[in-house]
Amino acid sequence: MYTIGQVSKLFHLPISTLRYYDKEGLFPGMERQSGIRKFSENDLERLRVIECLKISGLEIKEIKQFIEWCTEGPSTYSNRKQLFEGRKAIIEKEMKKLQKALDMLKFKCWYYETALEDGNEDRLNDMIPDHLPPEIQKLYDHAHSGK
Repeated sequence: MYTIGQVSKLFHLPISTLRYYDKEGLFPGMERQSGIRKFSENDLERLRVIECLKISGLEIKEIKQFIEWCTEGPSTYSNRKQLFEGRKAIIEKEMKKLQKALDMLKFKCWYYETALEDGNEDRLNDMIPDHLPPEIQKLYDHAHSGK
């Protein structure tokens, strides 16, 4: 069992956030000893899922619905699976956008490093769009693709 202070440190969350989650019903059945919250391993796993869902863009009311489904049992497996599949698709789409942006940033870092070495952009302008070093060409092509 863990105290709220220990959980706060483990998850790098303010104690006030953990209290709020508890008040919102995200830890149904949490054990208390003399009124003090005691987090079990199951509560920690639940918190990992809560944080994952938050990062994926769900609001507390939607996370609360998920927790309610969990307490309802096996009849809600389909709802829970659908929730995670939807969030997964959204995160995958976002990751593709972020990878494209990262590739552009990597390309531009290389570009300006080369321009600094050369003292100008002449050689670079001769290489663009399709005569770049192979690894840089991949970055350039992806960053400039419509995908």
